[in-house]
Amino acid sequence: MKRLLMLAAALLVAGTALAQGEYHFQRRSLFDVLPLHSSDIVFLGNSITDGCEWAELFQNRHVKNRGISGDRSGWLLDRIDSILAAHPKKLFLMIGTNDLAAGISPEEIVRNVERLIDRFQSESKWTKIYVQSILPVNGKDFTIYRNHYAHAHLIVPTNKLLEELCHEKGVQYLDVWGALADDEGRLDRRYTNDGLHLMGAGYLVWRDAIQTYVK
Repeated sequence: MKRLLMLAAALLVAGTALAQGEYHFQRRSLFDVLPLHSSDIVFLGNSITDGCEWAELFQNRHVKNRGISGDRSGWLLDRIDSILAAHPKKLFLMIGTNDLAAGISPEEIVRNVERLIDRFQSESKWTKIYVQSILPVNGKDFTIYRNHYAHAHLIVPTNKLLEELCHEKGVQYLDVWGALADDEGRLDRRYTNDGLHLMGAGYLVWRDAIQTYVK
């Protein structure tokens, strides 16, 4: 029985490593050696966060990017130690679209975000936390990310649960979804070229939606 449990654990670790891939660990190893300071403002998330030059966007050298393409809410919990140790001034989190595409429930996403908030409120009490809504996707005008489009109907319910969690935990919830959605609730095609990720104009809209909180 013990051997079976050890084998199952090993397969789980191997499967997670395979799912995360080389880029994830390259990026994570970089973040482990790059310095963070208590004056920094950290953007944490997946490829949508990863894809932006945040310091330039906000013209603020204290804004640091800690996004990793493909990341999920559960995986974040395994890589936040270096961020916690720095006690950053602010944390801007956006996570969940890859979870939904992988079949992870909204409730599990929220539980993982709650665990992250709990760790910061326990170990880095002065960090101001901002949980940003999951962005809309667009499967009408694009066809590349079918799994993400197929779970689009879960984005708004997940965001509502995240907003409720933020109210419960006393942290700030930021609705970026509304700034980037078209009249049909899809990611506005003006801001994307694949229905999931943002073009430059989309990042400008995102910036304008949260700029007051970044200062």
